[in-house]
Amino acid sequence: MADRKLSKSEVKKLRDKLESKRKPVWQSIKASERKAALRWCQEYREFISTVKTEREAVDFIRKEAIKRGFREAASLQNSAKAPGIFWTFRGKLAALAVPGSGNPGDIRLIASHIDAPRLDLKIYPLYEELGMAFFKTHYYGGIKKFHWVAMPLAMHGVVLTGSGRKVEISIGEKPDDPVFMINDLLPHLSRKVQGSKKVGEAVPAEKLNLLVGGLPVNGPEDTKDAVKLNILRILDRRYGITEEDFISAELEIVPAGPARDAGLDGAFVCGYGQDDRSCAFASMQALFGLESPASTCVALFLDKEEIGSDGNTGAKSRFIEQIYLDLFRLAGTDADPGALLNAMTSTRAISADVTAAVDPDYQEVHDRRNNALAGHGICLKKYTGHGGKYAANDASAEYVSLIRRAWDAAGVRWQAGSMGKVDEGGGGTVAKYLAALGMDIVDAGPPLLSMHAPYEIAHKADLYMSYRAYQAFYSTDL
Repeated sequence: MADRKLSKSEVKKLRDKLESKRKPVWQSIKASERKAALRWCQEYREFISTVKTEREAVDFIRKEAIKRGFREAASLQNSAKAPGIFWTFRGKLAALAVPGSGNPGDIRLIASHIDAPRLDLKIYPLYEELGMAFFKTHYYGGIKKFHWVAMPLAMHGVVLTGSGRKVEISIGEKPDDPVFMINDLLPHLSRKVQGSKKVGEAVPAEKLNLLVGGLPVNGPEDTKDAVKLNILRILDRRYGITEEDFISAELEIVPAGPARDAGLDGAFVCGYGQDDRSCAFASMQALFGLESPASTCVALFLDKEEIGSDGNTGAKSRFIEQIYLDLFRLAGTDADPGALLNAMTSTRAISADVTAAVDPDYQEVHDRRNNALAGHGICLKKYTGHGGKYAANDASAEYVSLIRRAWDAAGVRWQAGSMGKVDEGGGGTVAKYLAALGMDIVDAGPPLLSMHAPYEIAHKADLYMSYRAYQAFYSTDL
């Protein structure tokens, strides 16, 4: 039997009941929450303006934890009480925890990463050519090399001298600081060398050389590499370092200057390293706001995600086991191998990482029905990886259902999506490495425009809703 013809009002009711709708956050929240979002994003913008390396992120997290009465895990005795606990490791990995009132093995975990694509100085970086001194670099993570030429750059990092003395360096951020530049070829001469090449080949990696000087040391006219020697003398006078000390250095080249509002209406934040320090800041702030949670809540801040999560400060390291062991110890509970394994497999987790927002000018690489829209809230990514879901975490339907219900109950504005059309590319996160420990985990973070560019763009509504989503994850009964 054919259905009777429905009226307009009946069709509307049917749509309202059954269809999924994505609505811009700004149109679906009250004025008071819009004001709260703008205030929160101002604090966030200040954070990414000053924190530009993983070491600086760890230092910031540690200082903020101490301000709030958190205690370092290694300094606490069994059953010691503190508002919260923190860990740091090798200066490039950190974790925070607020102990729960229940079983110490009942854990909620949000993991983000605090490294970002950049340029690193090579082991022997300094050389002179045609009366100019340069630093040679090696790019870190996935970048478009042409993004990094002809723009002001800053240097952040540490140098360990031959005696073991640590020197912290930050050049290019203060108004009276010099900045560094990578020269680009003028369009008048670039037709064959650059113009006829593929965009990925137009700027070879070995030409990402940083201009650092042009004044020779005041000596005999035949002094060899006099400009290079003058740069070394400046480094010695200001920092007490020699050319050999570059071997034991971690010096990162990042965009100079602060993050800014973007757009006449200030709807967006434009800044470096929002992948993934936007999620790191949001999860840190969400955890700091907790009071007496039922589950033990952990925020984990990882290094090396942009180069595969390898090394002893990445997600593949075993430091997470130390965190779990300390949580059991401080609860006065023995953590035998079985208890540790059970705690990991019963952990509920979020991989807090960004995704790609649909770019209106490049819609051909996106699946608009299944990719995130800027300004529509945090994006829940059920799976990551690339064609055929290779190298992916693929969260279970049951776990995704728990997250949906928690966010809906808390009034979080969210959307679901993946990244790009199936065979256009893709990407992975730390989720697959934590999933290998047995925990339930799903990706969730704000959509970005111009991801991995020196200046990435995020909608303020999405940044704020990421914070609200992480709050709800920690505090809602799942």
